[in-house]
Amino acid sequence: MPPAIRVEDLVKEFQRPRQQSGFLGGVRTLFTRQFDVVRAVDGVSFSIDTGELVGYIGPNGAGKSTTIKMMTGILVPTSGAVEVAGITPWRDRERNALQIGVVFGQRSQLWWDLPLIDSFRLVGKLYRVPQARYQRNIDRFVEMLDMQEFLERPVRQLSLGQRMRGDLAASMLYEPRILYLDEPTIGLDVVAKESMRTFIEEMNRESGTTIVLTTHDLADVERLCARIILIDHGRVLYDGAVEQLKAKYAPHRVLVVQLAPEAVCDGRWPTIDDAFLAGAEVAEQADGVARIRFETARTPVHDLIAAVNARYPVADLSIVEPDLEGVVRQIYGDLVPVA
Repeated sequence: MPPAIRVEDLVKEFQRPRQQSGFLGGVRTLFTRQFDVVRAVDGVSFSIDTGELVGYIGPNGAGKSTTIKMMTGILVPTSGAVEVAGITPWRDRERNALQIGVVFGQRSQLWWDLPLIDSFRLVGKLYRVPQARYQRNIDRFVEMLDMQEFLERPVRQLSLGQRMRGDLAASMLYEPRILYLDEPTIGLDVVAKESMRTFIEEMNRESGTTIVLTTHDLADVERLCARIILIDHGRVLYDGAVEQLKAKYAPHRVLVVQLAPEAVCDGRWPTIDDAFLAGAEVAEQADGVARIRFETARTPVHDLIAAVNARYPVADLSIVEPDLEGVVRQIYGDLVPVA
């Protein structure tokens, strides 16, 4: 099957007025403005298969939102190609709009002064959703996103979390093939974020919706995405699996060992000696808790656990995995593109 989204050598440049003094060579420059060219997206290429859920991440100004706007047809690229389900978005905006859903965290597609349910009805009419399908989807989304109590409330009276749930439901009412989510959980509390993540996860799994997620909240990415595309200064630094990125930039794990009370001798906890821990080291220990740092490629975790259990009475063990945020921070600190 052809990819759901194909992006090839995509470039987008903007003109920015140049700061000038009042005179140039003795001539006033009031009517001779000059411009600098800013390249927001610089040769980006990738493809996304049908049903994939991909995280498209990067710092502010990296080019994420500009790329999304070109994929949705809002912006026309300076050069390069984009195909979304076989359509060039900015050349056939109407057909493209019927097959995509978009949620921008900072902007709402809902009607501000109407009750939420009326916004849903209007979306259903605009996209010509058959009544039976509309009602089935409304019933399902209201239950999944827990919206029953505020359906009749004007959108302007909704909290941010309630409005975002409404926006997400509206974007999926007509069952688009592709969904773009630009900061969908920005500013939400923990409960609202979990509701949104669960909904996104289920839509991807059950409906096979292709989803591109742009976010600064890397917890969203770790929870939802097996693959990420990482960009900076308009260029792709990494395109691949989250776990491979962690393995490359954060190969170490930490085994946390809680010794059993019977390990205490003369009122003191024993000191775990890392001489017998091949390829591992005790990073810190106090009050019967030791944190042992190891590299999985060199030291299999079951061997490490067996070595500790053979020498000390153990009450509990746990593995601490590296978090994606720390990995990404390291990449941007180094600014070294990875293959």
